[in-house]
Amino acid sequence: MNRRDFIDKSVKAGLAFSIVPRSVLGGTNFIAPSDRINLGFIGVGKQSYGLMNGLSNCKEVLIQAVCDVDTRKLANFISETNKAQANLKKPSVQLKGYGIYRELLENRDVDAVVIATPDHWHAQIAVDAAKAGKDIYCEKPLALTIAEGRAMVNASRKYKRVFQTGSMQRSSFNFRQAVELIRNGYIGQIKEINVQIGEPVKQCDLPSLVAPKTLNWDMWVGPSQYRGYHPILAPELEDPSWGGWRWYRDFGGGYVTDWGAHMFDIVQWALDMDGSGPVLFSPPKMPLAQSGLSYTYKNGVKVNHTNWGEHNAIQFIGTDGIIEVSRSFIRSTKEGLASLKFTARDKRVYFSDNHYQDWIDAIKKRSQPICDVEIGHRTSTVCNAVNIAYELQRDLKWDPKKEEFDNEFANLMRSRPYRGDWDFNAF
Repeated sequence: MNRRDFIDKSVKAGLAFSIVPRSVLGGTNFIAPSDRINLGFIGVGKQSYGLMNGLSNCKEVLIQAVCDVDTRKLANFISETNKAQANLKKPSVQLKGYGIYRELLENRDVDAVVIATPDHWHAQIAVDAAKAGKDIYCEKPLALTIAEGRAMVNASRKYKRVFQTGSMQRSSFNFRQAVELIRNGYIGQIKEINVQIGEPVKQCDLPSLVAPKTLNWDMWVGPSQYRGYHPILAPELEDPSWGGWRWYRDFGGGYVTDWGAHMFDIVQWALDMDGSGPVLFSPPKMPLAQSGLSYTYKNGVKVNHTNWGEHNAIQFIGTDGIIEVSRSFIRSTKEGLASLKFTARDKRVYFSDNHYQDWIDAIKKRSQPICDVEIGHRTSTVCNAVNIAYELQRDLKWDPKKEEFDNEFANLMRSRPYRGDWDFNAF
């Protein structure tokens, strides 16, 4: 072999080894580091595990950082996340744990955050995250108050963040089918809707106990008015129950916001009211009533908060039939509607069958996901207005454009005082 042939063969051999198929480097699911979306989790109670598993299954996602005010919950979540990512053959990372969420937001390796804290923390964390340049997935109900929800929208728009509300029923067949049937008039004109979701918010009367040493209780309470610890509010790691904070004022909004954020959300979607809302809330004139309120849209459609026979479900009553829907069923008085195949002539809504991947895709495209922050705000506004009307026991007119009631006391209840130096409007 002469020198020229030797050099020619050597160069070709070198190229053969330098141009390596991507599949050889990392398998068919290989994602270049520049294409990865690195997540931080803030709040790692029971809900966070479903979110972690769902998002980990998105091939672009790598969870990098975790924050919680309970050190035991923090350590357990980090351990479970490491296992999940290893099983999915994701790159090995040293998850960073934080006790203060603002320190996590300073981590430049984190592209987006998942907020799964109790409701009273959503607004402050979301506004801070938007300001820090992070995209956001926030659990429902979006906000504890109407003013907080609007601040979350404003911050997201100002800092151009992609924001997904965790109202995952919008990515479910049953509810999308019901919405498209209603929007296309398959049961005629909607006249009345019955929604069963449980009772409104109540005052917290739990005794104050000594908090576990692993829990930073003052930080758990955060911007809300201070009260002492009770395990019902913040169950310990071994407790199988869900956090009871959701039933009590200052931390949650009762079933009206917990499940209303799901079911009232589908009503909003079905009636094409994602950017608006009802105009009148009419509660029963009975002290401590837990059902019987109705609210009405400008077009006359009336929604009743009532036990109509099915748990956590909706009944749409039209001039030409009835559709009933929940997570476990969709049925109609008109045969064949539940499984109807739509045609090109029918109106269709935004399609998503994976709420997590939908958010990730929106981040990559810099577009709005299926349940954008404005949609989440409008639904939580309905929920919060329902609670306000129950408490005041009087009819309240609502202006969805101005986001104002016709009553000065109700307008004061659109917000709440914040404790210490916390301020969700500071952006």
